[in-house]
Amino acid sequence: MKAMTEAEIRASLVNAVPGEAERMPVPGLHEVVWDDREYLGWRDPGALQRGYLVYWNGAEPVGIALRASEVRLRAGSAICSLCNTPQPAGQVTMFSAARAGEAGRAGNSVGTYICADLACSLLIRIAPAASEWMPQPAATLAERAAGLAARVRTFGGRVLESAA
Repeated sequence: MKAMTEAEIRASLVNAVPGEAERMPVPGLHEVVWDDREYLGWRDPGALQRGYLVYWNGAEPVGIALRASEVRLRAGSAICSLCNTPQPAGQVTMFSAARAGEAGRAGNSVGTYICADLACSLLIRIAPAASEWMPQPAATLAERAAGLAARVRTFGGRVLESAA
């Protein structure tokens, strides 16, 4: 992922309510290893139901304000829709995002299950051990990264769908 400034992140929000971009807490960007990210995702420490996801769509940054469901999955396992990683159910949360533009102002939204900490980019980089099933761990990581990036763009496209 190409590095982003705080101003680019704030300006990228496509579905924020008025004033949200200015109030949004931005994580410490000096700590981000941009080359190891398909998107930047974080939760608002002051309002845990809020989260944010920012990615590059070609040359344009796209930021999405998210809302985490208050109802948590309780038992068993779940799969994140972005990184396709199976995890204990409590580590995957339903996030919704208002659609961009008039549709979002009318109350339309989209939702999907995402890692609760929005750290899919870090999770997919846990390298598998070489085995006869996965003889090339680096190729596996590259496939995971490409898949994650594609699914993030698809989710972002669903948020932007009505904005065109």
